[in-house]
Amino acid sequence: MSTTEDAFPTDYAYILEAIDAVDPVRYSHSRNFADGAVTRLSPYLSRGVISTRTVMESVLRRDLEWPKVEKLIQELAWRDYWQQVWCAKGDAIDEDLKHPQQDVSNHDLPTAIDTARTGIDAVDTAIDELYRTGYMHNHMRMYVAAIACNQACSHWRSPARWMYYHLLDGDWASNALSWQWVAGANANKKYIANQENINRFFYSAQRGTFLDTDYETLAELPTPEVLKELCSPGYTTTLPQRHRPELDNRRPTLIYNYYNLDPTWRKDEDVNRILLLEPSVFERYPVADRNIEFVLRLSDNIPGIQVVTAEFDELMTWTQDSELVYKEHPLNRHYRGTVDEREWMSDVTGYFPSFFAFWKRCKKRIG
Repeated sequence: MSTTEDAFPTDYAYILEAIDAVDPVRYSHSRNFADGAVTRLSPYLSRGVISTRTVMESVLRRDLEWPKVEKLIQELAWRDYWQQVWCAKGDAIDEDLKHPQQDVSNHDLPTAIDTARTGIDAVDTAIDELYRTGYMHNHMRMYVAAIACNQACSHWRSPARWMYYHLLDGDWASNALSWQWVAGANANKKYIANQENINRFFYSAQRGTFLDTDYETLAELPTPEVLKELCSPGYTTTLPQRHRPELDNRRPTLIYNYYNLDPTWRKDEDVNRILLLEPSVFERYPVADRNIEFVLRLSDNIPGIQVVTAEFDELMTWTQDSELVYKEHPLNRHYRGTVDEREWMSDVTGYFPSFFAFWKRCKKRIG
């Protein structure tokens, strides 16, 4: 049975090999299928081990014709886009961003999703895999969100928190804004998928489910009985025990965190290196213990790093006169010190009301 360690090794050399192994041509026409040539790089991108630019440049170096690589690069751009929306809108992404979600009957999670008993075989299998490995195929995430928001009529935020908690590649911007897109709170219409669609992309032949109808009928159906029972799971994150790090305050201190574990960042500088895990961040955006274990294994790629469970202000009292350096991110705007910019695919920044307006500008810069 596959585990997180089996599915997503954390050795940096392996991750670089995984980038080289990406097949952009197969990806472009198979990514939506259960066995499609997806990159499986998302946990490393979300944790900041590698950047979208790194993957893009690897693909472009292969000197393939643009139509053969455009779809993969466009999907990488979605990740940058969601992050740019978070940078621009901040905490507003925690609420309905563009439109109030329509037809909401509850703010909980359908129990059938929590227990992987929706009766949609492919969906239930995927939820079991999520619990086992921390991974779910991106197309399947859309199906689950559509069932929760548009069949069970749950407000997107509670189910989105459930998925973020379990996802190894959890990125709150991509997660929250994608759920809103499915629910129609960040798009002009809702996304729905019927059983025929699921059967096609996940190679099942199931019939007779609550999704086994045409789209026009599906959009008008009341909430199925199997989705009416609701739950409100409690989420907690177990962090490493607190301890004071050993620091040489004559040297700068680099601050890594849940969204930045880049082994190449200022690699050759003589600095203190701290992986800061702030309890307040994980109280607000809790993640499964498996995800913290994954982060700790990834941090092994950074020589000399010390893991510190503390708030930033407490860390400041320990670093005294040491210069603090960190990478920009919406979750560490309260940090103080020298800010390094993250590595983006292009120099296109700021808020765009639609992805394709953002992508149009990116294409010009990339080309």
